[in-house]
Amino acid sequence: MTSGLRGRMPGAQRPATTQLPATQRPASAQLPGAKRSAGAQRPATPTRDPRPVSERPLEAVYHPRVPVDAARAIGDQRRGAHDPTMTTAAGIIWRASRTPAGIATVALRPDRHGVRAAAWGPGADWALTQLPRLCGADDDPTGFDAARHPLIAATHHRHPGLRLGGTDLVFDALVSAIFEQKVTGLQAFGAWRAIVTWCGERAPGPTPTPMFAPPADWRAIPSWTWHRAGLEPPQSRTIVAAAARRTSIERAADAAADGDGRDRVLTSLPGVGVWTSAETRIRAYGDPDAVSVGDYHVAHEVGHALTGHRVDDDGMLELLEPWRGHRQRVIRLIGLSGVREARRGPRLSPEDHRSR
Repeated sequence: MTSGLRGRMPGAQRPATTQLPATQRPASAQLPGAKRSAGAQRPATPTRDPRPVSERPLEAVYHPRVPVDAARAIGDQRRGAHDPTMTTAAGIIWRASRTPAGIATVALRPDRHGVRAAAWGPGADWALTQLPRLCGADDDPTGFDAARHPLIAATHHRHPGLRLGGTDLVFDALVSAIFEQKVTGLQAFGAWRAIVTWCGERAPGPTPTPMFAPPADWRAIPSWTWHRAGLEPPQSRTIVAAAARRTSIERAADAAADGDGRDRVLTSLPGVGVWTSAETRIRAYGDPDAVSVGDYHVAHEVGHALTGHRVDDDGMLELLEPWRGHRQRVIRLIGLSGVREARRGPRLSPEDHRSR
């Protein structure tokens, strides 16, 4: 179910809320009416913000044909509470990305009628054109039978607008999934935040906090930077090796006919298994059938929600088989149900080797 963008206004006046704060104005800016004594040259105020004054944004409004939970679809792309590529402030979702046309920052205000968007940077037009996909416009729940299980039926009734959105940025989705291999979320999100902040590019536009687009060339990141960020060598080597084949990976994954074809493309890379491939498909394509086999928690949560006891990966796949084509949708609904398996032990405390 798709719907086009309406009301793009490249020449529209920038609203007052997008004006840069005083700390982001050029040092030469002077308040109206201010005077300086003759011959006195006040030194320029230093600034940590390397961006020029923001230009007028491109603007658009996306009106979905049916009610969708766009905020949730967009928010599922966030990698931790302090993701430098994504934040929320005053009801506006800010997202920075490196598009095929260049970096872009988009400010998104979802409401019950749709999503209002403004975008800055060379990739602004691409980002606005892609906005419906990000909001889940191409996720079609036709054929999904929630009535197969009472918990799924009740949760689907409460969340009829659930959609899986996709970024269409295959390589960045792959990299973020590799960061999360075999570590806790806390470790993965911390390493992602560090690498993107240190090695990424400052996002354009009047962002509420400093934001960064992912690095242009992941191969240029030195080994000691990966170590300082806390990413293990197997993951950093996998990212660097994949970056050498970035163009061919993106082309082959986009050309694949279905999820199985994309799995074959992605798992052909050394260090990329079925879990990483599934996570990439979910993030980049909004794949409603991808299942993250090998996840530390997913099989246990699916088993507990649907049967009341834990299952392994094989048991999870057997339970989800009646919903083939919509298995990721079922997993998302389980996550929204509020049903959680009781924790039986202390949280894992990973050892930090960076000081050695």
